[in-house]
Amino acid sequence: MQVQVNSKHIQGSARLQEWVSATVTDQLDHFDDYLTRVEIHLSDENAHKAGTDDKRCQIELRPKGHQAMSVTHKAESLEQAVNGAATKARHALEHLMGKLEAKGTPAKLLSDPLQDEEPKAVKDALLQEEFLARQHELGNS
Repeated sequence: MQVQVNSKHIQGSARLQEWVSATVTDQLDHFDDYLTRVEIHLSDENAHKAGTDDKRCQIELRPKGHQAMSVTHKAESLEQAVNGAATKARHALEHLMGKLEAKGTPAKLLSDPLQDEEPKAVKDALLQEEFLARQHELGNS
């Protein structure tokens, strides 16, 4: 599972990113095999002004073989916002897994189409995609 932390109107630091990433990863650790990527967006909605519930944490979850899911939590402190959003994310994934189990599709059968291929083929496809994107950028300059 790949984790990315973004911040808006909040002083971002490596320490903050590590803490947020660890907090969310701890909550979602059980679902590590079912997620390709988790994006965490932190923001202070009132910028530098004081206010109640102005810290916001949005977590985008990318389950393998399913559409992205998003949860948001607002709170007075960044810690409360991150913990609240992480808890909501865990509940959303538990709900998705429960629905899949009820339909007779065990969560273990979720797969990432790229992972089904040979690792070298996946790497080559990604390198080719990167090469073509760079060529396109150079052509537009």
